[in-house]
Amino acid sequence: MALPRVVVFGEALTDIVQGNPGEWRGYPGGAPWNVARGLARLGVTSAFGGAISQDGLGDEIAWQSETAGLDTRFLQRVAADPLVAIVPSSRPPRYFFAGEADLQFDPALLPEGWLEAAEVCHFSCISLARYPLADTLLNLARQAKAAGKRLSYDPNWRNLMDDRYRQQTFPELVRLADDIKLSDEDIRQIYPGLDERAALDELRALNPQARILFTRGEHGLVLYTPDGEWQQPAIAVDVVDTVGAGDASMAGWLASGLLGLTDLQQRLRFAAASASVSCRHAGAYAPTRADVEALLQVSPH
Repeated sequence: MALPRVVVFGEALTDIVQGNPGEWRGYPGGAPWNVARGLARLGVTSAFGGAISQDGLGDEIAWQSETAGLDTRFLQRVAADPLVAIVPSSRPPRYFFAGEADLQFDPALLPEGWLEAAEVCHFSCISLARYPLADTLLNLARQAKAAGKRLSYDPNWRNLMDDRYRQQTFPELVRLADDIKLSDEDIRQIYPGLDERAALDELRALNPQARILFTRGEHGLVLYTPDGEWQQPAIAVDVVDTVGAGDASMAGWLASGLLGLTDLQQRLRFAAASASVSCRHAGAYAPTRADVEALLQVSPH
């Protein structure tokens, strides 16, 4: 069996969300896992490199990984409490994390030859702020860069990212990355006190060669490259919720290049359509290539 073109590293977790008071539901998620699953559903051979528990919550993540078409040789099952995000309130957002299965990820257990075969390695979210996992992943990012692989990075800001993350982890990953996706909310958290333009200037100064995919929710996307910038409006759909839309746009952006699109405006439209398809569904829905192409056929340019 051939090894995957993209390996996404980080956390997979279960969101435990309270809707009405006393009513809780569990949803498999985690930004890196969402991106990996999205890539596979869009037709790119992909894997999620991370550790999950051996209980029922881990079973659900493993089953959905296999169903999506991920290479499950990269998914490690460990005897530890599952990582969960407890979400007592979505509006306003309140959440905290518990569990430690993700912290036991061991790169030595990855399939032999994976790095030689990979074209892209992606890193994001709380895995880069949970130790010792963060140090493990930073070392993997350095190794992948030294091996000439393309790196992508999405900070996906969460409340456990502290000054150490802001001052050390974030700038190092920005300097390593070829593709960086971040949202307007990320910018506000990472560069408090700066307006959007000034914050983006600070970011671009860290790595002038990177392509930066900046997402503004319903206001669309902007791509910054060393050669200029491209704008893409959001593609209007009937929105059920926006959970996972940013992860879907990240998957769409990476997949579009690996599927053969070279025009940057077309790639932006593909990323925007991926996000919009996700918004049509409850939870972190991973769109298929057919979903995205169907929306692109009926949406205006």
